[in-house]
Amino acid sequence: MDSVEDTKGNNGERGELIITNLRLLWWSHKSRRTNLSVGYNAIIGINIRSASSRLRGATQALYVLTKFNGSRFEFIFTNLVKNSPRLFTTIQAVYRAYDTTKLYRDLKLRGAIIQDKDLKLLPHEQTYNKVNGVWNLSSDQGNLGTFFITNVRLVWHANLAENFNVSIPYLQIKSIRIRDSKFGPALVIETTQRSGGYILGFRVDPQEKMRDIFKEINSLWQVFSVNPIFGVDFTMEDKPQAIQQVTVHNQPDNVEIIDQDEESTDVFVAYYADGVKNQDREPVYCADLGLAIESLRDGITLENLWNVL
Repeated sequence: MDSVEDTKGNNGERGELIITNLRLLWWSHKSRRTNLSVGYNAIIGINIRSASSRLRGATQALYVLTKFNGSRFEFIFTNLVKNSPRLFTTIQAVYRAYDTTKLYRDLKLRGAIIQDKDLKLLPHEQTYNKVNGVWNLSSDQGNLGTFFITNVRLVWHANLAENFNVSIPYLQIKSIRIRDSKFGPALVIETTQRSGGYILGFRVDPQEKMRDIFKEINSLWQVFSVNPIFGVDFTMEDKPQAIQQVTVHNQPDNVEIIDQDEESTDVFVAYYADGVKNQDREPVYCADLGLAIESLRDGITLENLWNVL
């Protein structure tokens, strides 16, 4: 959007607002050094209220409330195009898509993801395996629960308390392996630093069954890494055509030669280098020009040469 004002920090300056799938970017038309970037993960609220703009006066503006490192920040954006709701509708729609798909991307502890001992599936999510009798080794005694293996994530919940659960998206998995623990061989899942750097251990008996589960999870993780599912459906509007569709190939001109002046053709030939000519022809005096010129070839007259011009 080419005409958006940062009313909070740069009131009176026209700028450009870029809306991506991860953040908002604004910079001033006067100087690109005056800019800001707001990640959707830091946003805690979006609403529309009145604001005082130096370029539009009292008008409706978009308020974006954020929280970062324990501090709260407020951003106010004013669309300088009159009667255009595009600023409000676009940002709210994109942020809603981001906010409602966090379970595809973020590790979740103790969430409302289990109902009646069954997993609440996300859009485009499919359950590939449900494993009973899985021990979570996070405590000294261990907790007995159930494992759900889907095409998007791994989910474990305790059998005695559904709200004691963990959802681990493949996007946040750093490594999967089997290693020894004080409970014996365990399936160990390490998450990325962005998700907290957790090391989660699970035990399944017998060991052959745990190895099969390890192979299944590892295979689904590899498939997800190639074709990730983010849970966002979208349609392209005014999609630009591919370069192959707009490329125009060179075509010969459709020209029909109606008449050809043989004398004129001979005149053009006179300007080419003479392949059998080893020396200049004898100079002769031309009364029409009042100059000495090289004698002309046979069949060529001075009038033919002037007709070329």
